[in-house]
Amino acid sequence: MDQFEQLFQELANFHWQFLVMYAIGGTLIYLAIKKDYEPMLLLPIGFGAILVNLPLSSIWEHEGTAGVLQIFYNIGILTEIFPVLIFVAVGAMIDFTPLLQNPKMLFFGAAAQFGIFFTALAALYLNTLFPSLGFDLKTAASIGIIGAADGPTSIFVASKFARDWLGPISVAAYSYMALVPVIQPPVIRALTTKKERLIRMPYKEVKISRTVLITFPILITIISGIIAPISVPLVGFLMFGNLIRESGVLERLSKAAQNELANLVTLLLGITIGATMHYDKFLDVKTLLIMAMGLVAFVFDTAGGVLFAKLLNLFTKEKVNPIVGAAGISAFPMSARVIQRMAKQEDPHNFILMQAVSANVAGQLGSIVAGGMVLAIVPWLLMK
Repeated sequence: MDQFEQLFQELANFHWQFLVMYAIGGTLIYLAIKKDYEPMLLLPIGFGAILVNLPLSSIWEHEGTAGVLQIFYNIGILTEIFPVLIFVAVGAMIDFTPLLQNPKMLFFGAAAQFGIFFTALAALYLNTLFPSLGFDLKTAASIGIIGAADGPTSIFVASKFARDWLGPISVAAYSYMALVPVIQPPVIRALTTKKERLIRMPYKEVKISRTVLITFPILITIISGIIAPISVPLVGFLMFGNLIRESGVLERLSKAAQNELANLVTLLLGITIGATMHYDKFLDVKTLLIMAMGLVAFVFDTAGGVLFAKLLNLFTKEKVNPIVGAAGISAFPMSARVIQRMAKQEDPHNFILMQAVSANVAGQLGSIVAGGMVLAIVPWLLMK
Protein backbone atom coordinates (compact mmCIF):
# COMPACT_ATOMS: atom_id res chain seq x y z
CA MET A 1 0.00 0.00 0.00
CA ASP A 2 2.85 2.36 0.80
CA GLN A 3 4.28 1.85 -2.67
CA PHE A 4 0.92 2.71 -4.26
CA GLU A 5 0.63 5.83 -2.11
CA GLN A 6 4.12 6.91 -3.11
CA LEU A 7 3.28 6.31 -6.78
CA PHE A 8 0.10 8.42 -6.57
CA GLN A 9 1.99 11.11 -4.68
CA GLU A 10 4.60 11.26 -7.45
CA LEU A 11 1.89 11.45 -10.10
CA ALA A 12 0.16 14.23 -8.16
CA ASN A 13 3.40 16.18 -8.04
CA PHE A 14 4.09 15.81 -11.75
CA HIS A 15 3.89 19.11 -13.64
CA TRP A 16 3.76 19.67 -17.39
CA GLN A 17 6.84 21.86 -17.01
CA PHE A 18 8.83 18.72 -16.23
CA LEU A 19 8.17 17.51 -19.79
CA VAL A 20 9.49 20.79 -21.19
CA MET A 21 12.68 20.43 -19.17
CA TYR A 22 13.06 16.80 -20.32
CA ALA A 23 12.83 18.06 -23.89
CA ILE A 24 15.45 20.76 -23.22
CA GLY A 25 17.75 18.26 -21.51
CA GLY A 26 17.19 15.77 -24.32
CA THR A 27 18.04 18.42 -26.91
CA LEU A 28 21.34 19.18 -25.19
CA ILE A 29 22.15 15.45 -25.07
CA TYR A 30 21.21 15.14 -28.76
CA LEU A 31 23.52 18.02 -29.72
CA ALA A 32 26.30 16.42 -27.70
CA ILE A 33 25.96 12.94 -29.20
CA LYS A 34 24.62 13.49 -32.71
CA LYS A 35 26.30 16.80 -33.57
CA ASP A 36 29.38 16.41 -31.36
CA TYR A 37 28.88 19.94 -29.95
CA GLU A 38 30.99 20.15 -26.75
CA PRO A 39 29.81 16.66 -25.64
CA MET A 40 31.87 16.76 -22.44
CA LEU A 41 29.68 19.64 -21.24
CA LEU A 42 26.35 19.50 -23.02
CA LEU A 43 25.73 15.84 -22.20
CA PRO A 44 26.15 16.17 -18.40
CA ILE A 45 24.29 19.52 -18.43
CA GLY A 46 21.37 17.92 -20.28
CA PHE A 47 21.26 14.90 -17.98
CA GLY A 48 21.53 17.12 -14.90
CA ALA A 49 18.51 19.10 -16.13
CA ILE A 50 16.53 15.86 -16.35
CA LEU A 51 17.66 14.65 -12.93
CA VAL A 52 16.66 17.82 -11.09
CA ASN A 53 13.20 17.85 -12.69
CA LEU A 54 12.12 14.41 -11.53
CA PRO A 55 9.12 14.66 -9.16
CA LEU A 56 9.98 14.19 -5.49
CA SER A 57 13.60 13.61 -6.43
CA SER A 58 16.13 13.81 -3.62
CA ILE A 59 18.97 14.65 -6.03
CA TRP A 60 18.80 18.36 -5.08
CA GLU A 61 17.00 18.47 -1.74
CA HIS A 62 14.89 16.11 0.37
CA GLU A 63 13.05 17.03 3.55
CA GLY A 64 15.23 20.05 4.11
CA THR A 65 18.49 18.15 3.59
CA ALA A 66 20.78 19.02 0.68
CA GLY A 67 21.03 16.36 -1.99
CA VAL A 68 24.23 15.33 -3.72
CA LEU A 69 23.96 17.86 -6.55
CA GLN A 70 23.20 20.72 -4.18
CA ILE A 71 26.32 19.72 -2.24
CA PHE A 72 28.34 19.82 -5.47
CA TYR A 73 26.80 23.24 -6.21
CA ASN A 74 27.59 24.65 -2.77
CA ILE A 75 31.12 23.29 -2.70
CA GLY A 76 32.13 23.62 -6.34
CA ILE A 77 30.17 26.56 -7.80
CA LEU A 78 29.45 28.95 -4.96
CA THR A 79 33.01 28.64 -3.71
CA GLU A 80 34.30 29.01 -7.34
CA ILE A 81 36.44 25.88 -6.94
CA PHE A 82 35.22 24.19 -10.14
CA PRO A 83 35.85 27.21 -12.42
CA VAL A 84 39.36 27.86 -11.13
CA LEU A 85 40.31 24.18 -11.38
CA ILE A 86 39.10 24.25 -14.99
CA PHE A 87 41.44 27.20 -15.54
CA VAL A 88 44.39 25.15 -14.27
CA ALA A 89 43.52 22.49 -16.84
CA VAL A 90 43.02 25.03 -19.65
CA GLY A 91 46.31 26.73 -18.79
CA ALA A 92 48.10 23.40 -19.05
CA MET A 93 46.56 22.88 -22.50
CA ILE A 94 47.43 26.29 -23.95
CA ASP A 95 50.63 26.90 -25.87
CA PHE A 96 51.28 30.65 -25.92
CA THR A 97 54.06 30.29 -28.50
CA PRO A 98 51.91 31.38 -31.50
CA LEU A 99 50.83 34.49 -29.61
CA LEU A 100 54.37 35.36 -28.53
CA GLN A 101 55.50 34.94 -32.14
CA ASN A 102 52.82 37.39 -33.24
CA PRO A 103 52.09 39.70 -30.27
CA LYS A 104 49.89 42.10 -32.27
CA MET A 105 47.19 39.44 -32.13
CA LEU A 106 46.61 40.56 -28.54
CA PHE A 107 44.61 43.44 -29.99
CA PHE A 108 42.18 41.00 -31.58
CA GLY A 109 41.68 39.31 -28.24
CA ALA A 110 40.72 42.70 -26.84
CA ALA A 111 38.53 43.80 -29.77
CA ALA A 112 36.53 40.57 -29.65
CA GLN A 113 35.28 41.40 -26.14
CA PHE A 114 33.15 44.28 -27.46
CA GLY A 115 29.94 42.24 -27.21
CA ILE A 116 30.34 41.87 -23.44
CA PHE A 117 30.04 45.57 -22.74
CA PHE A 118 27.52 46.26 -25.51
CA THR A 119 25.17 43.59 -24.15
CA ALA A 120 25.59 44.74 -20.55
CA LEU A 121 24.54 48.26 -21.60
CA ALA A 122 21.67 46.82 -23.65
CA ALA A 123 20.43 44.87 -20.61
CA LEU A 124 20.53 48.02 -18.50
CA TYR A 125 18.60 49.91 -21.18
CA LEU A 126 15.97 47.17 -21.30
CA ASN A 127 15.66 47.43 -17.55
CA THR A 128 14.91 51.16 -17.82
CA LEU A 129 12.09 50.31 -20.24
CA PHE A 130 10.81 47.36 -18.22
CA PRO A 131 11.88 47.78 -14.56
CA SER A 132 10.09 44.56 -13.62
CA LEU A 133 12.91 42.61 -15.31
CA GLY A 134 15.17 43.35 -12.37
CA PHE A 135 18.30 43.53 -14.49
CA ASP A 136 20.44 45.65 -12.22
CA LEU A 137 24.07 46.49 -13.03
CA LYS A 138 25.42 43.24 -11.56
CA THR A 139 22.93 41.08 -13.46
CA ALA A 140 23.51 43.03 -16.69
CA ALA A 141 27.26 42.52 -16.37
CA SER A 142 26.76 38.80 -15.76
CA ILE A 143 24.60 38.54 -18.88
CA GLY A 144 27.14 40.42 -20.95
CA ILE A 145 29.98 38.13 -19.91
CA ILE A 146 28.27 35.29 -21.82
CA GLY A 147 29.79 36.93 -24.89
CA ALA A 148 33.25 35.99 -23.65
CA ALA A 149 32.52 32.46 -24.90
CA ASP A 150 34.26 31.28 -21.75
CA GLY A 151 32.15 29.08 -19.50
CA PRO A 152 34.30 29.21 -16.35
CA THR A 153 34.56 33.01 -16.52
CA SER A 154 30.77 33.27 -16.95
CA ILE A 155 30.21 31.02 -13.95
CA PHE A 156 32.78 32.90 -11.87
CA VAL A 157 31.18 36.30 -12.55
CA ALA A 158 27.59 35.06 -12.22
CA SER A 159 28.35 33.30 -8.92
CA LYS A 160 29.41 36.66 -7.50
CA PHE A 161 26.87 38.97 -9.14
CA ALA A 162 23.79 36.97 -10.21
CA ARG A 163 23.44 33.64 -8.44
CA ASP A 164 19.71 33.48 -9.17
CA TRP A 165 20.51 33.42 -12.88
CA LEU A 166 23.56 31.19 -12.72
CA GLY A 167 21.74 28.36 -14.51
CA PRO A 168 20.63 30.15 -17.69
CA ILE A 169 23.86 32.19 -17.87
CA SER A 170 26.03 29.07 -17.62
CA VAL A 171 23.90 27.08 -20.06
CA ALA A 172 23.93 29.97 -22.54
CA ALA A 173 27.71 30.37 -22.28
CA TYR A 174 28.45 26.69 -22.87
CA SER A 175 25.73 26.26 -25.51
CA TYR A 176 27.03 29.14 -27.62
CA MET A 177 30.58 27.86 -27.21
CA ALA A 178 29.37 24.57 -28.64
CA LEU A 179 27.60 26.36 -31.50
CA VAL A 180 30.65 28.32 -32.68
CA PRO A 181 30.65 26.45 -36.05
CA VAL A 182 27.01 27.46 -36.53
CA ILE A 183 27.04 31.05 -35.25
CA GLN A 184 30.33 32.50 -36.45
CA PRO A 185 30.39 31.77 -40.21
CA PRO A 186 27.15 33.67 -41.08
CA VAL A 187 28.26 36.68 -39.02
CA ILE A 188 31.69 36.70 -40.68
CA ARG A 189 30.25 36.40 -44.20
CA ALA A 190 27.81 39.22 -43.52
CA LEU A 191 30.65 41.57 -42.55
CA THR A 192 33.30 40.64 -45.14
CA THR A 193 33.64 40.48 -48.89
CA LYS A 194 34.96 37.48 -50.78
CA LYS A 195 38.06 39.50 -51.66
CA GLU A 196 38.74 40.11 -47.97
CA ARG A 197 38.26 36.45 -47.12
CA LEU A 198 40.83 35.53 -49.77
CA ILE A 199 43.61 37.61 -48.15
CA ARG A 200 46.68 35.51 -47.47
CA MET A 201 48.78 36.19 -44.41
CA PRO A 202 52.47 35.17 -44.52
CA TYR A 203 53.61 33.32 -41.44
CA LYS A 204 57.14 33.64 -40.14
CA GLU A 205 58.43 31.09 -37.66
CA VAL A 206 60.06 32.86 -34.73
CA LYS A 207 62.01 30.92 -32.12
CA ILE A 208 60.66 31.59 -28.62
CA SER A 209 63.08 30.67 -25.86
CA ARG A 210 62.09 28.50 -22.95
CA THR A 211 62.96 31.38 -20.61
CA VAL A 212 60.34 33.58 -22.27
CA LEU A 213 57.71 30.82 -22.14
CA ILE A 214 58.35 30.33 -18.41
CA THR A 215 58.52 34.04 -17.62
CA PHE A 216 55.34 34.91 -19.54
CA PRO A 217 52.76 33.33 -17.16
CA ILE A 218 54.58 34.76 -14.13
CA LEU A 219 54.63 38.30 -15.53
CA ILE A 220 50.99 38.15 -16.67
CA THR A 221 49.94 37.04 -13.19
CA ILE A 222 51.85 39.87 -11.51
CA ILE A 223 50.58 42.53 -13.94
CA SER A 224 46.98 41.33 -13.66
CA GLY A 225 47.23 41.17 -9.89
CA ILE A 226 48.39 44.78 -9.73
CA ILE A 227 45.90 46.16 -12.28
CA ALA A 228 42.84 44.08 -11.31
CA PRO A 229 43.41 42.17 -8.05
CA ILE A 230 39.95 40.60 -8.15
CA SER A 231 40.93 38.79 -11.38
CA VAL A 232 43.77 36.87 -9.72
CA PRO A 233 41.76 33.65 -9.16
CA LEU A 234 41.01 33.58 -12.89
CA VAL A 235 44.34 34.70 -14.34
CA GLY A 236 46.48 33.19 -11.61
CA PHE A 237 45.18 29.64 -11.93
CA LEU A 238 45.24 29.78 -15.74
CA MET A 239 48.86 30.89 -15.66
CA PHE A 240 49.71 28.36 -12.96
CA GLY A 241 48.50 25.61 -15.28
CA ASN A 242 50.55 27.07 -18.11
CA LEU A 243 53.65 27.32 -15.91
CA ILE A 244 53.29 23.63 -15.07
CA ARG A 245 53.23 22.94 -18.81
CA GLU A 246 56.19 25.12 -19.74
CA SER A 247 58.43 24.33 -16.77
CA GLY A 248 59.54 21.06 -18.38
CA VAL A 249 59.99 19.38 -15.01
CA LEU A 250 56.35 18.56 -14.20
CA GLU A 251 55.31 16.56 -17.24
CA ARG A 252 53.21 14.11 -15.20
CA LEU A 253 51.35 16.95 -13.48
CA SER A 254 50.88 18.74 -16.80
CA LYS A 255 49.35 15.66 -18.38
CA ALA A 256 47.23 15.05 -15.27
CA ALA A 257 45.90 18.62 -15.43
CA GLN A 258 45.12 18.30 -19.15
CA ASN A 259 43.43 14.92 -18.80
CA GLU A 260 42.33 13.61 -15.40
CA LEU A 261 41.72 17.01 -13.76
CA ALA A 262 40.02 18.50 -16.83
CA ASN A 263 37.81 15.47 -17.36
CA LEU A 264 36.75 15.01 -13.75
CA VAL A 265 36.02 18.68 -13.02
CA THR A 266 34.24 19.15 -16.37
CA LEU A 267 32.04 16.15 -15.60
CA LEU A 268 31.08 17.47 -12.14
CA LEU A 269 30.74 21.04 -13.39
CA GLY A 270 28.43 20.05 -16.23
CA ILE A 271 26.00 17.94 -14.23
CA THR A 272 25.96 20.53 -11.43
CA ILE A 273 25.12 23.33 -13.89
CA GLY A 274 22.36 21.14 -15.29
CA ALA A 275 21.00 20.71 -11.77
CA THR A 276 20.43 24.50 -11.54
CA MET A 277 17.86 24.18 -14.35
CA HIS A 278 14.81 23.42 -12.23
CA TYR A 279 11.67 24.38 -14.13
CA ASP A 280 10.42 26.93 -11.58
CA LYS A 281 13.54 29.02 -12.17
CA PHE A 282 14.43 28.12 -15.73
CA LEU A 283 11.05 28.35 -17.49
CA ASP A 284 10.76 32.09 -17.24
CA VAL A 285 10.52 34.90 -19.77
CA LYS A 286 13.64 36.40 -18.20
CA THR A 287 15.52 33.18 -18.91
CA LEU A 288 14.62 33.36 -22.59
CA LEU A 289 15.67 37.02 -22.60
CA ILE A 290 19.01 36.15 -20.99
CA MET A 291 19.60 33.42 -23.58
CA ALA A 292 18.73 35.86 -26.39
CA MET A 293 21.01 38.59 -25.04
CA GLY A 294 23.78 36.05 -24.57
CA LEU A 295 23.51 35.28 -28.29
CA VAL A 296 23.66 39.02 -29.04
CA ALA A 297 26.83 39.28 -26.93
CA PHE A 298 28.38 36.36 -28.78
CA VAL A 299 27.51 37.80 -32.21
CA PHE A 300 28.84 41.25 -31.31
CA ASP A 301 32.07 39.76 -29.96
CA THR A 302 32.59 38.02 -33.30
CA ALA A 303 31.68 41.21 -35.15
CA GLY A 304 34.03 43.28 -32.98
CA GLY A 305 37.03 41.15 -33.94
CA VAL A 306 36.16 41.20 -37.66
CA LEU A 307 35.50 44.95 -37.78
CA PHE A 308 38.72 45.70 -35.89
CA ALA A 309 40.68 43.75 -38.52
CA LYS A 310 38.95 45.71 -41.30
CA LEU A 311 39.79 48.97 -39.52
CA LEU A 312 43.42 47.90 -39.12
CA ASN A 313 43.64 47.20 -42.84
CA LEU A 314 42.90 50.85 -43.58
CA PHE A 315 46.20 51.90 -42.01
CA THR A 316 48.61 49.02 -42.65
CA LYS A 317 50.36 47.75 -45.76
CA GLU A 318 50.42 44.15 -44.62
CA LYS A 319 46.74 43.23 -44.72
CA VAL A 320 45.01 41.02 -42.19
CA ASN A 321 42.37 38.56 -43.29
CA PRO A 322 39.36 39.91 -41.35
CA ILE A 323 38.03 36.47 -40.55
CA VAL A 324 41.04 35.98 -38.25
CA GLY A 325 39.59 38.71 -36.02
CA ALA A 326 36.62 36.48 -35.24
CA ALA A 327 38.99 34.00 -33.59
CA GLY A 328 39.62 36.60 -30.87
CA ILE A 329 36.82 35.05 -28.80
CA SER A 330 37.69 32.61 -26.04
CA ALA A 331 36.27 29.40 -27.56
CA PHE A 332 39.68 27.75 -27.83
CA PRO A 333 40.62 26.00 -30.09
CA MET A 334 37.25 25.56 -31.81
CA SER A 335 37.06 29.09 -33.19
CA ALA A 336 40.55 28.85 -34.74
CA ARG A 337 39.55 25.63 -36.49
CA VAL A 338 36.35 27.22 -37.79
CA ILE A 339 38.32 30.18 -39.18
CA GLN A 340 40.84 27.93 -40.95
CA ARG A 341 37.99 25.86 -42.41
CA MET A 342 36.33 29.02 -43.75
CA ALA A 343 39.60 30.24 -45.28
CA LYS A 344 40.14 26.85 -46.95
CA GLN A 345 36.63 26.91 -48.39
CA GLU A 346 37.39 30.25 -50.03
CA ASP A 347 40.91 29.27 -51.13
CA PRO A 348 42.13 25.68 -50.68
CA HIS A 349 45.73 26.93 -50.50
CA ASN A 350 45.18 29.62 -47.87
CA PHE A 351 46.63 28.52 -44.53
CA ILE A 352 45.93 30.97 -41.70
CA LEU A 353 45.59 28.50 -38.84
CA MET A 354 48.59 29.80 -36.90
CA GLN A 355 47.32 33.39 -37.02
CA ALA A 356 43.86 32.20 -36.00
CA VAL A 357 45.33 30.21 -33.10
CA SER A 358 47.28 33.31 -32.00
CA ALA A 359 44.07 35.38 -31.98
CA ASN A 360 42.22 32.56 -30.22
CA VAL A 361 44.83 32.34 -27.45
CA ALA A 362 44.67 36.13 -27.13
CA GLY A 363 40.90 35.77 -26.81
CA GLN A 364 41.38 33.35 -23.92
CA LEU A 365 43.42 36.00 -22.13
CA GLY A 366 41.06 38.77 -23.24
CA SER A 367 37.98 37.06 -21.83
CA ILE A 368 39.64 36.60 -18.44
CA VAL A 369 40.84 40.21 -18.38
CA ALA A 370 37.33 41.33 -19.38
CA GLY A 371 35.88 39.22 -16.57
CA GLY A 372 38.35 40.77 -14.14
CA MET A 373 37.44 44.26 -15.35
CA VAL A 374 33.75 43.55 -14.85
CA LEU A 375 34.39 42.23 -11.35
CA ALA A 376 36.44 45.33 -10.51
CA ILE A 377 34.42 48.06 -12.24
CA VAL A 378 30.87 47.06 -11.24
CA PRO A 379 31.39 47.34 -7.45
CA TRP A 380 33.26 50.63 -8.01
CA LEU A 381 30.34 52.02 -10.03
CA LEU A 382 27.84 50.95 -7.38
CA MET A 383 29.81 52.93 -4.79
CA LYS A 384 29.40 56.14 -6.78
